[in-house]
Amino acid sequence: MADIVDTRTEPEVALARAADVLGRGVPVAIPTETVYGLAADATNPLAITRIYEMKGRPRFNPLICHMADLAMAEQHAVFDPLSRQIAEAFWPGPLTLILPIRPESAIHPLARAGLDTVGIRVPTGFASRLLAAFGRPLAAPSANTSGRISPTTARHVAEDFGARLELVLDAGPAVVGLESTILKVEGETIRLLRPGGLDAAEVERITGRPVLRNDTAGATIEAPGMLASHYAPDAPVRLNASDVRPGEVLIRFGGKTLPGEADAALVLDLSPSGDLAEAAANLFGYMKQADAAGAGSIAFSPIPADGLGEAINDRLQRAAAPRG
Repeated sequence: MADIVDTRTEPEVALARAADVLGRGVPVAIPTETVYGLAADATNPLAITRIYEMKGRPRFNPLICHMADLAMAEQHAVFDPLSRQIAEAFWPGPLTLILPIRPESAIHPLARAGLDTVGIRVPTGFASRLLAAFGRPLAAPSANTSGRISPTTARHVAEDFGARLELVLDAGPAVVGLESTILKVEGETIRLLRPGGLDAAEVERITGRPVLRNDTAGATIEAPGMLASHYAPDAPVRLNASDVRPGEVLIRFGGKTLPGEADAALVLDLSPSGDLAEAAANLFGYMKQADAAGAGSIAFSPIPADGLGEAINDRLQRAAAPRG
């Protein structure tokens, strides 16, 4: 089992241990406000290869590179005025921008899946402190086996990877609970490549421009989270359920009961009060609870599609998609 160090009680130990492991080209599980990430030196091809191998992740699926601040990001990517406005408004936070890579950037092409762009995010909390201390960008996809439920606690990570992972940094449950929102600016247009922990409506409010959604089915993979099947539990997922089948796990929303609940294996409510932020924070953890209960299938009641509901429904649709 991986060694777990609590960043809240032993921050200096956590920094020193992580710097040592990362410096050896070995991935470390780190806490962020979105989900836990499997981090490695983004300039080291061997370290990046280890991320892909540990996750079983296809190498055409690029990795997000995390930066300590906007100044570090500027060393590796070219910012147009609109991207800079968005970055200044929402970094640090649950936002990734897809930007042209600088020719002089030390980020290895493996982290970018060979693209001439790079996905960049500036996280909050202990991850930011670690990045500043390490001094180099960290490639960090979610710390889980590829295509499976993203981890929102250190325990989720340790249970998934076990002894294959040397070190997990524990900062408690992830506050946001969903991966970052991914945007790409093209001229004067803002495209949403993946909905996430930042409501796209906030970007529209700050910039005064619409955030365009487009069908990513069959599209070139230019950012994480664009694969049709992703974020999947072991059990099959049934969406927009109006009733519960015997033996199913029900994950509902807003305190609304469904016919057949009495025969459910387990009933969980993402947010009894109908708070989408609370629902987002609980989503992946509840999916893991459903799997742990031995669910034959998982039924989700309808969830509103506005605000963070857009990202929640995106994750659920990918979780319910046919698996390869």
